[in-house]
Amino acid sequence: MKGLLDRLSIIIASVFFIGYIPIASGTFGSLAALIFMWVLKPDRPLLGVLVAAVFCLGTAAAHVVEGIFGKDSGRIVIDEFAGFMISVFSLPYTPGYLIAGFFLFRFFDILKPPPIRNIEKAVKGGLGVMLDDVAAGLATNLLLQVWRLVA
Repeated sequence: MKGLLDRLSIIIASVFFIGYIPIASGTFGSLAALIFMWVLKPDRPLLGVLVAAVFCLGTAAAHVVEGIFGKDSGRIVIDEFAGFMISVFSLPYTPGYLIAGFFLFRFFDILKPPPIRNIEKAVKGGLGVMLDDVAAGLATNLLLQVWRLVA
């Protein structure tokens, strides 16, 4: 049973092996989320359910996969997938918002300004893997919501 749990966790944490892309796997994980959002265009309630499900499954899977590949392995990209979904929550699914969300999210995820970096250091395991990207997604969403109000 443990072998099956490990394999399932790897599939989830790597977002169907996107995390195995040797260069910029996190960027490709975010890009997968962008494409997912563009194609599905979920309404707010459905997106809320999807974010919660991806967060819960991602936390559990990342926790297992960290035990296999090490702390916050580059193969774990479910956190980028969830973070991007949060980045565009309650925004129009237009190319402008999706692309801006993608680049802003990658900016926050890569640079990890405080308090995002503090979250990553303070929280261990799968929850820590997920929460720093949730924070990056929230920062992105906040900026895009402000932009939406003033534009």
